[in-house]
Amino acid sequence: MSEDGVQRRVDLNADLGEEVTDDAALLAVVTSANVACGYHAGSAGIMRAVCDGAVERGVSIGAQVSYADRPNFGRVAVDVPYEILREQVAHQVGVLSEVAAAAGTQVRYLKPHGALYHRVLDDEEQAWAVLEGSGGLPLLGMPGVLLDRALSVGRTVLLEGFPDRGYGDDGRLLPRDRPGAVLDDSDVIARAAVELAGRVHSVCVHGDTPGAVDHARAVRDALEAAGYHLAGL
Repeated sequence: MSEDGVQRRVDLNADLGEEVTDDAALLAVVTSANVACGYHAGSAGIMRAVCDGAVERGVSIGAQVSYADRPNFGRVAVDVPYEILREQVAHQVGVLSEVAAAAGTQVRYLKPHGALYHRVLDDEEQAWAVLEGSGGLPLLGMPGVLLDRALSVGRTVLLEGFPDRGYGDDGRLLPRDRPGAVLDDSDVIARAAVELAGRVHSVCVHGDTPGAVDHARAVRDALEAAGYHLAGL
C-alpha cells in the first residue's frame, strides 16, 4: 500500500515466443507477454502455445512487432519505406490477433522490438508507420516520438522501464556492447525494478537474457514485498 492507503499497481512484462527462453516458466511469473509475431522470431505454432499458456495463467498478450529481419533477431535498424513498414506492422498485429482469438484472448497492446523500438524514439516517419499500422492498440515503450505522437492523436500510452539494463545520462538504454548495459545479478535487477515501479506502468525483464526466469521471479518477489499489486496491461 502507498502512504495514502491506495494499492499500488504495476505490470511485469517479458518478451516471449522468441524460441530462446522457457516461455512456460516465464508465463508463470509475468503479467504481460510481448509475443514475437514472426518477423524477428516465432511462428504461428509458437504464438498459439504462448497464447494458450497466457489464457491459462491470466496473462495479457501484446504484439511485439519488429523489422522483417530474422537473421539479426530484429536488432539492426532497417530503412523500410513508410508504407511498407505500416503494412508490416499491421500484418504482424493481424496474425497475432487471429491466433489470440483462437486461443480465447485478444491482443491488448503493442510494443516494438529491438532496433525498431529504439528507432521510433526519434524517427518521425517510422513512428507514424508503427502508430498507423497498429490500429487502436495502446503503445508500450519509453518516452520519445512514438509515444508523443500517439498521445497527440488520443491513443493510450504505457511507459515501461528495464531493471535488467543500464541507462545512460540521456535516460536511454546503453548499447548492448557497452560495459554495464546488460545486468545479470538478480538482486540488483530486483532493486532496480522497485525503483522504477513508481514511475512506469510496466517493468520489463528481457526474455532472451540468460537467467531470465530467475530474474523475473526476483523482480516479482521484490515488487510484491514493496507493496505492489501485479496486474497485466
